Parts: sequence; C-alpha cells; structure tokens
Amino acid sequence: MRKLLQHTLPALALAAALVPAGAHAEDFPAKNKTITIVVPYAAGGPTDRVARDLAEALRKPLGDVSVVVDNTAGAGSTIGTARVARAAPDGYTLLLNHISMATMPSMYRKLPFSVPSDFEFLGLVNDVPMTLIGRPSLPPNNYKELTTWIAQNKGNINLGHAGLGSASHLCGLLYQSTIKVEMTPVPYKGTAPAMTDLIGGQIDLLCDQTTNTTGQIEAKKVKAYAVTTLKRLQTPALKDLPTLDESGLKNFQVTIWHGLYAPKGTPAGVQKKLNDALKQALKDPEFVKKQEGLGAVIVTDGRVDPAGHKKFVLAEIDKWGAIIKAAGSYAD
Repeated sequence: MRKLLQHTLPALALAAALVPAGAHAEDFPAKNKTITIVVPYAAGGPTDRVARDLAEALRKPLGDVSVVVDNTAGAGSTIGTARVARAAPDGYTLLLNHISMATMPSMYRKLPFSVPSDFEFLGLVNDVPMTLIGRPSLPPNNYKELTTWIAQNKGNINLGHAGLGSASHLCGLLYQSTIKVEMTPVPYKGTAPAMTDLIGGQIDLLCDQTTNTTGQIEAKKVKAYAVTTLKRLQTPALKDLPTLDESGLKNFQVTIWHGLYAPKGTPAGVQKKLNDALKQALKDPEFVKKQEGLGAVIVTDGRVDPAGHKKFVLAEIDKWGAIIKAAGSYAD
C-alpha cells in the first residue's frame, strides 16, 4: 500500500497542477472572477457592438458573473486572436471574431497560431448580410442595368474596400471572381472613409455590411443594387433589394458571421457551460432586438453547436483560401 501511495500521490499532484486554476466545470464560473471577451478590433465598430450586446446577454445564464469586453486591435485581428490563443484555458478569456477566422489562414502566410488547432469552438452568434452599393451618380438604377454598365466599363471601375482582409475586401474579391471582371481596388483605413468617398463619387462601388450601409441607403446617399444572402432581407430599407443569387449569380452568398472561441484545452465541462449560456443568450429578447437593429440575423441552426461551428469554419477556410490565393491578396 505504501509503495502504491508513493507512486499514486505524485501522479495525482502532477495531474492537478496541469489543470488551470478555476477550470473545474463544477466551479465555473467563480463569482469573484471576470470573464473577458477579447474583440480584436477597435471599440465602436460592428464586431465590438455585437460583443458588448452578447456580454450583457451572457451575464444572466452565467449566474450574473461579470462579463467584460476588451479591445485588442491591430494587424487584421491577428493580435487579439493570438492573445486568446496564448491565454490560460480556463474559460475566463474568450474571443469574439468574425469571418476573419476563415480568411487569416490564407491572408497571412505566417501566423503565430492555428485557427483549427489552437481554439475551442463554442458556437456562432449571428450572420450580418452584405449589400452591393454604388456612388449616387452611377448611371444604373437596378442590378440588371449595373451588369450592363460593368460590361461596358471593364478596366475603368473602382471598387473600394476598408482594408486587406476587411469584410468589404472579401466581398469584393468574391464578386469579381464570380462575374469574372477585375476592378481597380481602392483600399481605405476603415469603412468610414470608404463610404465618404463613395458618397462623394470618388469610387464607383462598395460591398459592405448592412450595419454600415442601411442608414446610407435609407437616406438615399448611395445607390443600392443587391444583397448577398440567398433570401431577401426583411429590413424595411432593404426588403425590395434583389439577392445576387436571384439576379443570376447562383449560390452567391457572403455573410459576416461572428463566433465565440476559447483557448485550446479549455475543459469540456467549461465549454458546455459556455455553450449552454450562449444558446440562452441568443434567445434573450433584448439581445435579439439589438441584433435585428444592426441588420444581423441570429444563428439558430447547427452552427450554434461547437461541432457545427468548427465544421462550418473549416469549410469557410477552404472557400476563402482558394479566392485569396487566386487574387494574390496577402497581408504580409
């Protein structure tokens, strides 16, 4: 017995030491600890707004524990994402990121982390549709007329975007690849200056999130041509816009989805508690109302489950990898 204990006790002690403090599922989350959702973008942007709404909705199902948002912006979201990859796998440091999780592996040829291997996938949150819009002085008044105008003006069309790897950049790449027409890219440091130049007539087209374009469309400051979802949107300002799919670009779909992640090695019990809380948060009436106000659609399908979330992201990595490689658009 003494020999058995001599071998067993050190092994148990080592095993206990390897479990991060506070990582036991039955103790998670501790009342005296704070859960931090890292947003790898600046405060005030669309992803930051989603994260702050989600943090509030998560508090109740997590037993009123404090949930805060911490913005760690820079390098196309790679800095904040790397921070979470290196964090203790105890459930107290999470990541909220969008489609960048699928494009970083191709956009950056050297990354300090692996999206498939260094994270636990906790579930998707929402889908934000995109809109194809033009300068107010652009001659076409609908998408059919736009296709004719594009064909007649090949080589002379400017397509703005908010920077390499941005939602507008990715949508523009896919659109050009699909219609097989190259346009002159005009990069900006964010959506705001791109939108300003579009309204002012300095660029021709922009494809960006409804969170950024709906107000401009309502105010008739830009011309709206189509949405990038497979079904028409119900938002009053956008409900009459055709989808690119119905306009002839079959299966064309781009949505800027947001997902929640934890560092690799986070205990299964902690992951389950976080996923259960996420599912409750996505049904919270106030959260749903706020997301609808942003033009976002709450995820209700299998992607809200960890396995479905990861399967979806892996497929997106393959999809965008081919598009980015063909365009030769790299951020490093």
